[in-house]
Amino acid sequence: MNPLIRQGDVLIIPSNTSATGTKLPHLTLAEGEVTGHRHRISNGEAELFDRDGVLYLKVLSPTAILTHEEHAAVTIPQGDWEIRIQREYSPEGWRYVAD
Repeated sequence: MNPLIRQGDVLIIPSNTSATGTKLPHLTLAEGEVTGHRHRISNGEAELFDRDGVLYLKVLSPTAILTHEEHAAVTIPQGDWEIRIQREYSPEGWRYVAD
């Protein structure tokens, strides 16, 4: 199983279910409210879905690259992923508070 991936406040969690829902016409996982910077898939083949307010990413190519203007690029392996935005940090371990 793939490990949790993090880029800034975006958590990319391996999904036990297939990434399905309403297919979105973009590959932006999150956008900064103040800066307008985006966490987006910039390389590789992928699809992004919204299911009941939760984003799911399906990486179709062997890997996809997640980029952001203020963070190092992150490689995401092929597979199904759930996208969460971390709203609160605990040094004992990560946790998120959903919108």
